[in-house]
Amino acid sequence: MESDPSIRQAGALSGPCSRWPAEHGETIRQIIERAGNKWAVLVVSSLQGGPLRYTDLLHSIPGLSQRMLTHTLHQLRRDGLITRTAYPEVPPRVVYALTDLGTTLLIAITTLIDWAGTHHDEIQDNRTRFDTAEAIT
Repeated sequence: MESDPSIRQAGALSGPCSRWPAEHGETIRQIIERAGNKWAVLVVSSLQGGPLRYTDLLHSIPGLSQRMLTHTLHQLRRDGLITRTAYPEVPPRVVYALTDLGTTLLIAITTLIDWAGTHHDEIQDNRTRFDTAEAIT
């Protein structure tokens, strides 16, 4: 008995993750979650022009708390997207910079930001139409 190829097997992956082994799924999800995190996106984007000190990063991203910046920097370092260099000076100086891997993420982020900018008006119009229709019903 032949099965219909258009019907998915139970447990089989579909969609964009289907190109990768199933055992990679959890890590891929975590990477996408990190790369899509608003603070991570803003930190990576802020480092586009070169290394920055912690305070400069904090001031370059409105609304970002010290706690969240520290957490975000730690996660980005763990993933190998940024480096942290401490200089033995008084007062201590620490700078953060993109790695080569981080630069490749920056390319993807820039593409997404450009897409959002290009389609901004269309999306705003769609939201307004949707919200108006929802308010009527």
